[in-house]
Amino acid sequence: MICDLETGICGVAGEEEMGLIDFNQPEKKVNLYYVTDPICSHCWAIEPTLRRFVEQYGHYFDFHTVMGGLLEKWHDGPIDPANGIYKPADVAGHWREVGEHSRMPIDGSLMIDNPVQSSFPASRVFKVIQKNHDDVTAFNYLRRAREVLFAFNQNISDPSVLIDIVNKIGLDGEAIVNEAEQPIGQQLLNEDFVLTRNLGARGFPTIIMMNEENKGVKIVGGRPFEYYVDGLKQVLNIEELQPKQQPSLSSLLEKEKLLFSKEIEVMYDVEQSDVHAFIEKELSPENYQAKEILGEYYFTTTK
Repeated sequence: MICDLETGICGVAGEEEMGLIDFNQPEKKVNLYYVTDPICSHCWAIEPTLRRFVEQYGHYFDFHTVMGGLLEKWHDGPIDPANGIYKPADVAGHWREVGEHSRMPIDGSLMIDNPVQSSFPASRVFKVIQKNHDDVTAFNYLRRAREVLFAFNQNISDPSVLIDIVNKIGLDGEAIVNEAEQPIGQQLLNEDFVLTRNLGARGFPTIIMMNEENKGVKIVGGRPFEYYVDGLKQVLNIEELQPKQQPSLSSLLEKEKLLFSKEIEVMYDVEQSDVHAFIEKELSPENYQAKEILGEYYFTTTK
């Protein structure tokens, strides 16, 4: 028997007699929209900060990745005059600056030798993976695509490169890239473009956090970690948040497969000069490899 608090009526309990309740999990009331693009260098630059924010505060929000459509194709007019970008070769210098400033390595020379002609093919593949599988798998693909483009200088508008990326995350690359080139691929992408406009996002990265009353915070461009935490506090209208403990380095590397030094520094508040000592303390030597690219260390699993 139970007395209902709202109706004041007493009767037979409709619920199960006993149930496990987790009081540590706050009710998800916030939607976070991350408006981005596979070839957005500033999105690559914020990966360390965004990963930590999602790992520690992701229990407060539902995370949605939205493709914004940065480059449909090159044409005679300016693409991004504010950054002096009129043709593909202009991108190389801008990307290198972003890479040096953020310490998320960017080679960029392919934009002179073998330029990405459009960000739409890689974006369509993202949408098809999201439709056929889930957001987590699609986001994993997006990360690999950016690694391949920025650090390892491969052209992600080339179908063979996209097929290889998708194969390496354990999916059927040829089938997915083929589906992405069917009308459904562009249809799914167009839906994201509509959402991008409705959210009022005009540049990348843009992060919008929105609560149940449709009131939100918009954060444009790369910002320090505290900006995102403060934005979440505003949207939830609470003064203190309860962050989760950062995952262990071994579990994070197992999940991500590759981490740059900057990502480890940001996640664990480690100084650049202390990264190798931190890794030696956290990982067994047989479980990882340390490599270097463009003056930055990165770490991969040996499996």
